[in-house]
Amino acid sequence: MVRKIALLFLLIVVLAVPAFCQEAQPKKDETKPEFKPEFPKEVLSETKHTVTIDGKAIQYRATAGNLLLKDENGKPKANVFFIAYTKDGNRDNSGRPITFSFNGGPGSSSVWLHLGVLGPRRVKMADDGQALPPPYKLEDNEYSLLDVTDLVFIDPVTTGYSRAVPGEDDTQYHGVRQDIESVGAFIRLYTTRFKRWDSPKFLAGESYGTTRAAGLSNFLMERYGMYLNGIVLVSSILNFQTADFHPGNDLPYILFLPTYTATAWYHKKLSPDLQSDLQSALKQSEAFALTEYSNALMKGDQLSPQERSSIAKQVAKFTGLSEAYVERANLRIEDSRFNKELLRDQRRTVGRLDSRFIGIDVDAAGEQIEYDPSYSAILGSFTATLNDYLRSELKYESDLPYEILTGRVWPWDFGSVKNQYLNVAEDLRHAMTENPFLRIFVANGYYDLATPYFATYYTFDHLGLDPSLKDHVTMGNYEAGHMMYIHRPSLVQFKSDVSRFLQSAD
Repeated sequence: MVRKIALLFLLIVVLAVPAFCQEAQPKKDETKPEFKPEFPKEVLSETKHTVTIDGKAIQYRATAGNLLLKDENGKPKANVFFIAYTKDGNRDNSGRPITFSFNGGPGSSSVWLHLGVLGPRRVKMADDGQALPPPYKLEDNEYSLLDVTDLVFIDPVTTGYSRAVPGEDDTQYHGVRQDIESVGAFIRLYTTRFKRWDSPKFLAGESYGTTRAAGLSNFLMERYGMYLNGIVLVSSILNFQTADFHPGNDLPYILFLPTYTATAWYHKKLSPDLQSDLQSALKQSEAFALTEYSNALMKGDQLSPQERSSIAKQVAKFTGLSEAYVERANLRIEDSRFNKELLRDQRRTVGRLDSRFIGIDVDAAGEQIEYDPSYSAILGSFTATLNDYLRSELKYESDLPYEILTGRVWPWDFGSVKNQYLNVAEDLRHAMTENPFLRIFVANGYYDLATPYFATYYTFDHLGLDPSLKDHVTMGNYEAGHMMYIHRPSLVQFKSDVSRFLQSAD
């Protein structure tokens, strides 16, 4: 009997333990909702405007907003911001070109091409490109390309208002291939959503945006079967070996030399025989760079003292620097050293993006440059006007900071070309070969020390195009810098050159 009572007691304890433990656990708060990330919605703001171009009033629709990039299962991945301008009154878009535009960096929004040259509104600047005092203003852009093409300005992920959606890592878009694929996905989506597959299609990229454009020319064709009519490359860099000053890479020293000559000419630092005419000075500098200078650098330590002295004298002549300084630099002048040295006796530096601009460092003794005066001259005006323009005229609102040029995309993933020089020239060659209707226009600034014009010549001279395709590349040269369009005479020439190109290529 005692044994039966003990077993019964044990059974009661065993059955009670789970209930006791369950009561001991804290109760779930049914009133507190579980956090779930909210994906951004596609929001488009459409407004109507008029601009006068070449004496003709153009009525157009501006669309500012975002498109969501999704994977094939419908999962949102990234929110891409854009501003599009489409001419009103076109019943059939099949004959109306559309141009997708972006800047570079990596990390730059599309604001520079947008409010500097292509769009219907433009930052008001002095004719030589110098900023005016704040507050800054926009003005109608009588040199806009809206009369010959619709325009779509794209901000790659993490620039402008574009971001990865909650739960997605921004860094998956920060790389050569990733960037090309995401921008290409946006172009396909926009083309589909807004029914532009039957329109002549162009790309316009600046600086690293030309790297992206060259990659896109091949990616769009191979991934989506989208064949382009043309590409506008502004201040081009396709082969990064031409601009990387590294020990053992003598190419940049050769290819930067004519831009040093142009800069010294502008600041009146050349000898009288070269100072009299810019084009003559450039031709002589180019010839020296490709012959005696190239041969001397190739010889390296085999160069005789007499040859070394002769080359130093020539380099000094074409750069406006002293022969002694060229000797101390081992005949090789890096861009940052040139920027500091040319006007050192005046305690001034010259700009990188545009060497016409001059800056003031804390001292004139060392090699350190505090800032790029040509970038400082445009950053404030483009930032202020863009932020005001979005809300006041385009009626688009966001509390996010509009990332004009951000370092948040770094480190940039160079993927398969790590420990190599990135070179997308082959992508462009392949696209031009497979699509023989693809044409290229390249805009170069003589005073551009970021992507020198002679480096661009070198890249295209080594593209390996079939002779039947060589006339599909045309170039325009301008007496300004990286953003040649901030210089009004160059803006006028640029408008004429690119309009002619677009009309001939569509």
